Amino acid sequence: MINVVTQPTPNPATMKFLPGCAVMVDGTADFPLPDTANRSPLAARLFVIEGVIGVFLGADFVSVAKRAEDNWDRLAPLVAREIEAHFESGAPAVEQEVAAEDDAVCNPVSTHIRELIDTRIRPSVAQDGGDIVFRGFEDGIVRVSLQGACVGCPSSSATLKMGVENLLKFYVPDVTGIEVVQ
Repeated sequence: MINVVTQPTPNPATMKFLPGCAVMVDGTADFPLPDTANRSPLAARLFVIEGVIGVFLGADFVSVAKRAEDNWDRLAPLVAREIEAHFESGAPAVEQEVAAEDDAVCNPVSTHIRELIDTRIRPSVAQDGGDIVFRGFEDGIVRVSLQGACVGCPSSSATLKMGVENLLKFYVPDVTGIEVVQ
């Protein structure tokens, strides 16, 4: 029996759901719109719920974004019930898992930046139901994309500048700034 636990995130439009089992075997998957969920039976199931506008799958959690006019008191039990039913059915969360990472060729500086993001930053961001993905490094600027609860979170820009950028500048002198890309 699956028992889904809900956890608020810093972004009031997003709720984190913990099913108590593995969601993604490797990487993450972001479904920002219903028409992007064709490879995810779980995301497709959640988009049927009126008010759900985004689904993000992490290693052991599901982050769901809602419309501003909806409230979690109504949506959370519906979402939890669908997540429970999905995992009890034995169906995969994603039919063909796709890595969220950009497969760009990396130089030693990019490799170091990616390692710092993966080991020091992503685990913290995942605790809040989101993800930060390295997209490249050029001319001193680290390019990342935000996913899940991080998208639209009021504190994400401050976290990027004061937390992520400062950490990267400390460990990688070549870093001069950070930029969010899609």
